[in-house]
Amino acid sequence: MTDNVSTKPTNLGGYANGPSLEEINGTVTIPKEKGFLKNLLAFSGPGALVAVGYMDPGNWVTSIGGGAKYGYLLMSVILISSLIAMLLQYMAAKLGIVTQMDLAQATRAHTGKRIGAVLWVMTELAIMATDIAEVIGGAIALQLLFGVPLIIGVSLTVFDVLLLLLLTKLGFRKIEAIVLCLITVILVVFAYEVIIAQPNMGAAVANFIPRPEIAHPGQLTMALGIVGATVMPHNLYLHSSISQTRKFNREDPQEMARAVKFTTWDSNIQLIGAFVINCLLLLLGAAMFFGKSTDQLGTFGNLYAALQDNHLAGAVASPVLSTLFAVALLASGQNSTITGTLTGQVIMEGFVNMKIPLWVRRLVTRLISVVPVIIITIIYGGSEAALDNLLVNSQVFLSIALPFSMIPLTIFTSSKKIMGEQWVNKKWVTILAWICTIVLTILNIQIVWTTLTDLF
Repeated sequence: MTDNVSTKPTNLGGYANGPSLEEINGTVTIPKEKGFLKNLLAFSGPGALVAVGYMDPGNWVTSIGGGAKYGYLLMSVILISSLIAMLLQYMAAKLGIVTQMDLAQATRAHTGKRIGAVLWVMTELAIMATDIAEVIGGAIALQLLFGVPLIIGVSLTVFDVLLLLLLTKLGFRKIEAIVLCLITVILVVFAYEVIIAQPNMGAAVANFIPRPEIAHPGQLTMALGIVGATVMPHNLYLHSSISQTRKFNREDPQEMARAVKFTTWDSNIQLIGAFVINCLLLLLGAAMFFGKSTDQLGTFGNLYAALQDNHLAGAVASPVLSTLFAVALLASGQNSTITGTLTGQVIMEGFVNMKIPLWVRRLVTRLISVVPVIIITIIYGGSEAALDNLLVNSQVFLSIALPFSMIPLTIFTSSKKIMGEQWVNKKWVTILAWICTIVLTILNIQIVWTTLTDLF
């Protein structure tokens, strides 16, 4: 362990720079009763913020496009991605609860300065890449719903800092509720659209079992895109922090066990919700667009237009479906804004011990992220296709950054010195985590290679 941590100790480790997200750390009271439902409700909330990253705008084009191009074939890819997500988020939450450090703090505490600096830079770039996707998704949604030019829509996203200021005054429990409401909007919209589309549910369920055709070049590339857009590095930092928002006696092993148990329940339930939404996206693409030309479905605007085009979407096409799609896109962008802000603060405080007001952090990050979006918008004359291409490239960078958070997380949670005898990963969890880490790293390298090959 390096000496760049504070002297405030715990029995399992040390704080890197004080409590993670100190303003909300330990602020949510939980009941003393042992009832399962009461405890589940008390611990529910952080999982919803985490689940946002598994259904952000970066997922939409890959999931709908996968359904449009290959029908129900890639349902198994969504299932496997979700199971991997459950494992990673469980480890992240456990790290936060047991060590009382988030992943950024733990990395700073247990690595040298050079390695820590590299990991910090990569993570900050990943946050900016995530923010670019939020900017683009929000700007396109505003254009689709209200006809706002993209350059103005991109500029308007800077002012979501005002929304953040309001939310921070309401308390963390209110933020959790707002995020859950926005997720519900997305779920209801796509559930309605899928019901209208009438997919072949028998074929969809059958494809939860992986099929050999997935290994074919085109299908494999699309599968890698779905995996790469699903598992995001910033979620691991976020969950390791907000899992500490519940107030309980951290010296009591039974209380600690209860916190880990119900935080895991919360995470898995919310990730099941994200899994359902991603399945709905693929079902929508398969039911409405499979077997038809997919050249017209490469952007959000094209998808919006296709949902009201009888030639592409069939008899169920209508302006209502298009409008609901844009509303869900706007909700997704706003949700990602909230979680991206919190994650940015976690990373800055944890890695470099720099504490600034949340709204300042949001404004600086958003301004930096808006610059490349504005430049691309101006150069390409407000072309949505150019922005969608930038969004895809931002997801590719997130794929590059993923191993830089997965590897430390797996190392830390597999260490008895850091986690203690009771909470260290069981051997099968460690083996499974390393398999997932290695496989996802290889898959993400493949995504990067494919992208570079296409460019050059």
